[in-house]
Amino acid sequence: MTSVDVSTESSDDDSEPGGYAAARLRLLNEKAQPGPPRRAALAELTDEWLARMFAGAAEAAGVSGAALVAVGGYGRGELSPRSDLDLLLLHDGRADAATLASLADRLWYPVWDLGLALDHSVRTPAQARKTAGEDLKVQLGLLDARHVAGDLAMTAALRSAVLADWRNLAPKRLPELDELCRERAERQGELQYLLEGDLKEARGGLRDATALRAVAASWLADAPREGLGEARRTLLDVRDALHLCTGRATDRLALQEQDAVADQLGLLDADVMLRQVSESARVISYAGDVTWREVGRVLRARSARPRLRGLLGGRSGPPGRTPLAEGVVEQDGEVVLALAARPEKDPVLALRAAAAAAQSALPVSRHAVRRLASVAQPLPSPWPAEAREQLVTLLGAGEPTVPVWEALEAEGLITGLLPDWERVRCRPQRNAVHTWTVDRHLVETAVRASYLTRRVGRPDLLLVAALLHDIGKGWPGDHSVAGETIARDMATRIGFPADDVAVIATLVRHHLLLIETATRRDLDDPATVRAVAEAVGSIGTLELLHALTEADALATGPAAWSSWRGTLVADLVKRASAVLAGEPVDPEPAATTAEQERLAVEAHRTGGPVLALRARADSAESFEAADGSAEQEPLGVELLIAVPDQPHVLPATAGVLALHRLTVRAAELRAVELPEPFGGSVLLLDWRVAAEYGSLPQAARLRADLVRALEGSLDIEGRLAEREAAYPRRRGVQAPPPRVTVAPSASHHATVIEVRAQDAPGLLHRIGRALEAAGVRVRSSHVSTLGANAVDAFYVTDAEGVPLSPERAAEVARGLESALGEPG
Repeated sequence: MTSVDVSTESSDDDSEPGGYAAARLRLLNEKAQPGPPRRAALAELTDEWLARMFAGAAEAAGVSGAALVAVGGYGRGELSPRSDLDLLLLHDGRADAATLASLADRLWYPVWDLGLALDHSVRTPAQARKTAGEDLKVQLGLLDARHVAGDLAMTAALRSAVLADWRNLAPKRLPELDELCRERAERQGELQYLLEGDLKEARGGLRDATALRAVAASWLADAPREGLGEARRTLLDVRDALHLCTGRATDRLALQEQDAVADQLGLLDADVMLRQVSESARVISYAGDVTWREVGRVLRARSARPRLRGLLGGRSGPPGRTPLAEGVVEQDGEVVLALAARPEKDPVLALRAAAAAAQSALPVSRHAVRRLASVAQPLPSPWPAEAREQLVTLLGAGEPTVPVWEALEAEGLITGLLPDWERVRCRPQRNAVHTWTVDRHLVETAVRASYLTRRVGRPDLLLVAALLHDIGKGWPGDHSVAGETIARDMATRIGFPADDVAVIATLVRHHLLLIETATRRDLDDPATVRAVAEAVGSIGTLELLHALTEADALATGPAAWSSWRGTLVADLVKRASAVLAGEPVDPEPAATTAEQERLAVEAHRTGGPVLALRARADSAESFEAADGSAEQEPLGVELLIAVPDQPHVLPATAGVLALHRLTVRAAELRAVELPEPFGGSVLLLDWRVAAEYGSLPQAARLRADLVRALEGSLDIEGRLAEREAAYPRRRGVQAPPPRVTVAPSASHHATVIEVRAQDAPGLLHRIGRALEAAGVRVRSSHVSTLGANAVDAFYVTDAEGVPLSPERAAEVARGLESALGEPG
């Protein structure tokens, strides 16, 4: 454990800075009482020190009629190891400025001398109220004002006045606070889903919990209390552990700190800790949604009351109720249950209400959800047809599905409908490629799939498969294999007939098949296309799998999908459809574009490499997202290289790009035979690259270095080692070791070696060098980068062009894995 660093001599007198520092250090090192007891004890210890110091300072300065007040987090008694001390020196205005400055100096400097962060102010009660009226953040801090030392009556009077001001001005200040929370959420994101969230600033964090306390203090509305206190305590405990582990006043739960923080908390691992953070943030976020809707309802009712009374001659009528579905109505902007609804006798009512709310883009009333959760009867197994249809309607509503789903989940209705959901609820995905937790990713995939339903013949199967495709991540082993079994059981429970259950199970089992095959396999190899066709089984299922693949990737994160990947997947689907339609799959040479053919002929004519750099407009390519919106995809440039067939092309090219600080996003290498009258074989490399920083190098410089590398006069390894020594990379979280495997039966013409490793400068060069050292020939390669992960496939043969024996392939894989495991 890393303790707070307080560098001062110790003292037996806790009123002295050294004595306080030593007592503080002992308290932070004490493991017996972490959490609320330690925060309270730290606040009490600080109170006692400041109170003694204030008494001496006030006497020395000759000041009476003053008080020392704790505000903000310190006012709430929630001092974390590196929390600021928020202090207000309150005075009655009788002392002159010099005397007050002397008193303040005697208080603030000892705090600064200990290296503690301090947020301080000196004001009269009137000045404090005036500043609070002008600055919402100051007013929020004063709502938690707590007396520390001096004139207690002055502190009590200020508290009463500030609370009265807050309640009087609530109709004006609460909308400001709501907007402040929304802006912060827009900047910081949602803590319940973030891999490296800010425990304080992100939506669902500690600032939102404080805002809910302020709403309650206004007496206009109150947050749901269930679980809210425990959620705040959990986030505070995690922040305490983060401060102790880092020795810094940080609230961002960085990836490299998570294991240490979990250990500090005594938890099994970082996943357990992140799940607790996610669950707590979800409670606070949901409480905020409900509370701010209630605030809006109350304020609308207040503003409408005078006008309504005028129209009705002084009488006020009940809010209007608009029917939405059987037993479901809209009232005052929320979906509520009809007066005649009987949830205890209508087990489909919860899904019907949720579907109606999502289709109408309305929130579900918390009271309605709680009533459904408390009295609704469980659905029979299998579900009746109406329940299945309402689930599909809910999933097909697009973006409005998300808040409705979260409302049902907050009250336990989702796990009641789908018991296996509990295993993926709030489950983190500690991978930078993933934006969401597993459960939100599943809902988000259904949202994305809802925009693709016009492309498939069975949109209901697509939406349910989207919801279930990663359900196996709650179980050990391959999540696709586990998910197939779970999805089969759940689809049967939902009430699908046996044929539809089989399709859903197939979609879940093979939801990664298209994207992995398209980006890591040679699509011109008949074995590749046949394997896909055999796994899918029918054109209808392939159509659904195509849509699911796109929805899944779009819901994963920006690094998981691109127009390039979309083109590869579409090409694979076209070829597999032909196989399923009974068309022949004889191998055909890959189509060569006119530009590639020109480069190949020029390379053959000159006997050396020929390069072409094709920059995208603004280094980005526009593509249409699943919801129809235009997005920008950072693709960098396309680098085309043609080289007469010879050894060392892959490591030489990759090494030259690394020297010029070009990051390889995707890469393909293949050999083409030139037509008559040219003859001969040329290697074509079609790579997508981006500059790590700065501008792109000129093609002429790249070509010159590539010529030297192929001749052996450019020391790539030495140059890369020199650069690494001069500018070492900062090492963050320890990456998992590289993994190299042989894909069995992936091709009849070559052996496929798969490499999964942490992306790093020169990685592809090292792979190529290791493969050449193993004495194998790279027939083609398919390289892709997903976030910080490189996922590459190499089609290799022996020197005679024959696939490797299983024993030889395993030997090459072991050697490559060993080479990549060594420091680069």
